[in-house]
Amino acid sequence: MARFVLIPFLTLALLATACLLGGWWSVAALISVTALVAGLDRLVSAPPPEGNADSAGSADRLTTALGLAHLALMPLGVWALTANGRLEGAAAVVTALALGLFFGQVSNSNAHELIHRSARWPRRLGVAVYATLLFGHHASAHPKVHHVHVATPRDPNSAPLGMGFYHFWPRAWIGSFRAGLAAETRMRRAATGARGVHPYVIYVAGACLSLWIGWLIAGLSGVVIWLALASYAQMQLILSDYVQHYGLERARRADGGYEPAGPRHSWNAPQWYSSALMLNAPRHSDHHQNPLKTFPELELDHATMPMLPRSLPVMASIALIPPLWRRMMDKRARKWSAQDSAGDRSASLRKTAGAATGALGSAQAHLSH
Repeated sequence: MARFVLIPFLTLALLATACLLGGWWSVAALISVTALVAGLDRLVSAPPPEGNADSAGSADRLTTALGLAHLALMPLGVWALTANGRLEGAAAVVTALALGLFFGQVSNSNAHELIHRSARWPRRLGVAVYATLLFGHHASAHPKVHHVHVATPRDPNSAPLGMGFYHFWPRAWIGSFRAGLAAETRMRRAATGARGVHPYVIYVAGACLSLWIGWLIAGLSGVVIWLALASYAQMQLILSDYVQHYGLERARRADGGYEPAGPRHSWNAPQWYSSALMLNAPRHSDHHQNPLKTFPELELDHATMPMLPRSLPVMASIALIPPLWRRMMDKRARKWSAQDSAGDRSASLRKTAGAATGALGSAQAHLSH
């Protein structure tokens, strides 16, 4: 559990220092979410520990602390990058890149944990984090659309084979907003005596409040910087969905529905440092099968779960170059699809053989009488 505390908070401390002091601290902050992650993932082959159910309490405290830290770091970053702050020129650009990567990879992973908790206040904190990223609808679309329809055409956040990221990006943003709104509205209509404000009103109000805080910090420039940081973080979030589900599809059943989501319908990555930084988000198959598990409990199975050829952050960077991405991933996705088809054929043959055996046994019993 210690690595899940030390690694994200080391990065967070470097980012806060970069916002206050700039200079080489800005460079160190950017390195901490780029080269350091890629280098340690590749150089240190520490075996990933198995899931630990005893760490659930510690996980809840950590996610709460990270959520609250995000709510402080976002306005601090906006202040630092405007005329009222200390950063300008190269230091401002480098710090902005580091902040966007942290918000998109760490804050997103943490808010994702929070919205999956059953308790009310952790969920509200997760919604607040997403609201500051102007992406509050993800708190509805992720559990009510993505988890239900993952790896099918009904999920706007599952990219089919051959779709490039720049086509996927607007489809996922707009599609998840609409699908989440429809899902929440249906649930409210179905619930007798539904009370309270529609969640989407809260998401929009949270986004407006966030931009108003940006205005209070630095006027129009504060709003523009907030929008830029949130947009960059959103891109990182959508990149994660793109990478973790690209080209993997659930089989269609005879009744028109889809087979249950299984371990082969998400891409995973075993690298230890990026997994610690992103709170085990790369252990994605187990999360889809067991969404109520806390991040320390998630497990990997190399035999049944598709593995990315590189760590999740590296693959997200490669996805920004669609020809290179497709060269690396299309063959792998087709391989898993072929294995699925072979498995379906084997199951069908076993079912047919079983039926034939049963029919033969019945005929023999009838003849014997």
